[in-house]
Amino acid sequence: MSEIAKAVGQRIRNYRTKAGLSQEKLAEMSSCHPTYIGQLERGEKNATIESIEKIATALNLPMSKLFEQLGGQNDGSRNIPLECYEFLSAKTPDEQEQLFKILLEMDKYRSK
Repeated sequence: MSEIAKAVGQRIRNYRTKAGLSQEKLAEMSSCHPTYIGQLERGEKNATIESIEKIATALNLPMSKLFEQLGGQNDGSRNIPLECYEFLSAKTPDEQEQLFKILLEMDKYRSK
């Protein structure tokens, strides 16, 4: 599947877990099948615009949130801040807190 489908799927998963929803609950709220939600999150299926709209509405998000900054940099370089955000968004709140503390400690050590 395309990198865009994988990125959108990962974002759906990130926002779903952040909202504390199971795939089944999101499927119910968006009138999609739970298997379809799983396939989207894994990047195995291309979502339709209609499905994206239903899922975004269920997650209480504007559709644009699922597509921000997709397509990478035009010069071929990596967007490290965006990659960090995507990485952290996929973690639980407790994991996010721990990773943030680690980064702060690393920054303190580097400053010495």
